[in-house]
Amino acid sequence: MSARHLVLVGMMGAGKSTVGEACASRLGRGFVDTDTLVEANSGETVAELFERGEAEFRAWERRAIADVAASPVPLVVACGGGAVIDPENRRALRASGVVVWLRATPETLAARVGDGTDRPLLAGDPIGALRRLASLRDDAYTASADVVIDVDHHAVDQVVDAVTAAYEAHATEVGA
Repeated sequence: MSARHLVLVGMMGAGKSTVGEACASRLGRGFVDTDTLVEANSGETVAELFERGEAEFRAWERRAIADVAASPVPLVVACGGGAVIDPENRRALRASGVVVWLRATPETLAARVGDGTDRPLLAGDPIGALRRLASLRDDAYTASADVVIDVDHHAVDQVVDAVTAAYEAHATEVGA
């Protein structure tokens, strides 16, 4: 078993938290959601931090990712959807783990996140916002990912199987 973290990235609604928890259980590891960690560390919700500006949230997120990446205990980590837009986050995640991009179409994501009322970046036009965010972030996801798993039309257990198999294969290839 690899000593590297299993890091899940992707857009909101891709299933990072759900898949991450299942992968952690299967691998016998702890699970960390960086958005949850940001909320615990800041004492505020993601939405409250965004009310003061996205930069405020991103600063908390950068610290959370640095902390998780530095953990000597291998974890399964679900990153917030925009975490990889920060080059320092990409560097830390790739240096400490096998990064798996859970990729989904904006249509799949919109069906999963609903009207976006609890997602600050989706206010008003969820499908339009998801399309715009995907076009802005795809290069960052590509630069981050060791492995890409398409999750459209797949059940959670199928995605978990694919992620854990890819993680174990990648960890073996790099001798981690």
